[in-house]
Amino acid sequence: MKLITALFAIVLPLHAAEQVFFAFDDQNIAWQHNLKLTLETVQKHPANPVLRSGPPGSPDHGHAILYGTVMKQGDTFRMWYLGMHETENKSGQAPGWWRPMCYAESKDGITWTKPELGLVEFNGSRKNNICLIEGDPHSMTRVNDFLSVLYEPEDPDPAKRYKCAYIAHMPFDEVKGGRSKIGPNERRWAAFVTATSADGLKWKCVGDRPANAGGERFEVSSLYRFGDFYCSTGQLISPWSWRADGSDIGRDVLAYRSPDFVTWSKAKALAFARIDQLTTPPIKGRQCHMGAGLWNRGNVMIGLHGMWQDAEQPPPKGENWNYGVRIDLGLVISNDGVHFREPVSGHQIIPRGKEGEWDGIALLQGHAFVNEGDKTMIWYSHWDTGGKLKNMNIGLATLRRDGFGALSRKVSEEEGHFITSAFTAKEIALNVDGLTAESPIHVQLLDHLDHPLEGFEIDLTTNGLKVPLKWSKPLPSGQKIALRVNYPANSAAKIYAVYFND
Repeated sequence: MKLITALFAIVLPLHAAEQVFFAFDDQNIAWQHNLKLTLETVQKHPANPVLRSGPPGSPDHGHAILYGTVMKQGDTFRMWYLGMHETENKSGQAPGWWRPMCYAESKDGITWTKPELGLVEFNGSRKNNICLIEGDPHSMTRVNDFLSVLYEPEDPDPAKRYKCAYIAHMPFDEVKGGRSKIGPNERRWAAFVTATSADGLKWKCVGDRPANAGGERFEVSSLYRFGDFYCSTGQLISPWSWRADGSDIGRDVLAYRSPDFVTWSKAKALAFARIDQLTTPPIKGRQCHMGAGLWNRGNVMIGLHGMWQDAEQPPPKGENWNYGVRIDLGLVISNDGVHFREPVSGHQIIPRGKEGEWDGIALLQGHAFVNEGDKTMIWYSHWDTGGKLKNMNIGLATLRRDGFGALSRKVSEEEGHFITSAFTAKEIALNVDGLTAESPIHVQLLDHLDHPLEGFEIDLTTNGLKVPLKWSKPLPSGQKIALRVNYPANSAAKIYAVYFND
């Protein structure tokens, strides 16, 4: 245990000064001429699933799902995921139905180990990879669904540098602070619980009540900090959620916020609903499953949402209520950390596998994005909506680094260009492909009124993930400027992202 704690006291520095404008960010790259956006689809790793459920008697037997988080610290990938324990457990953790917070680590993100943490007794032994959560009432420690981990190395209290949020299904009479009268009474309540930790392995609940005590049920699925607030998005459904006019809506994404990670808003924001849910009438059966798995890139949030599709027919007698549900994963983006949108409605960035493949039924997203070398690594998992716990494992998908999508010309015989939002920077770089010596792109700086700045024009012929723009003199310090990128006619250039380092 001491070795694990010491190892993760050292982390790579965060590049908070860098801003990234992705090709699919239609707010920061709003002004376009003769350009089209092409979103990519991931490559699934041939070794999938890379983390499998455990043998009989283990805490993740039959069920290892990334309702969780992956991050890289130092030279080690760390994963928090949920196992499954369906019978009563009387020692070390809350009794009853339980999805324990499990932990794994890897040196390459592909081959994972499940260390014996020695923290929680399970089946008569502490030799397992279950993280410990302490709290009172004890039912707050019972993780039932989505788990999101946030690491803040700058927190002045070392005991709170790891933060997490998860769903606990608590008995009503154990929820201090009460609950809202909105919605019907339920057998159990979806409590939004937060906890803190010094090492990510031993956790303590924040306070003695859920973050949504006094409010409606909330199936929390994310935790991040954006600007002045901590935010948590999650899933709700009618009658606890509704469209702007009060009419019913399927599973959508709502958000809470907190300035201090202790007191959370009672009011919620509608963070995302699929366009299919907002038409009049809505398109039947299309919903957004379990919020979004998110990646905070400093100036922008991107992530994956579950593209839920109801079964075509009611389930056969004796089958689960969700038998026949299918889910692919789509792309979302937010510029304010609250309101999310799809760059291209309905695009499947991680499609489920073909029938009979391990991930062929429904996919689940996590907070599991890492840029490693020339790749963006994304972990996801499989849900057997038939309820048989079949192939409930975790897989890996990859893309070109930050290569979720690219801008290229729509009409080949015509030139194209875009102009970014205004920014300040000391360095600018492009994630670009398709350039040649005969067909460069022309790049120039503009002032905030679109006037060209003298001495800031270059032709670029170099392809790469972060190709620096080398000007003849330093960029104007503190001045708001914009970047114009010109594609000549017949250019094959594809631009995935623009980076500004201040």
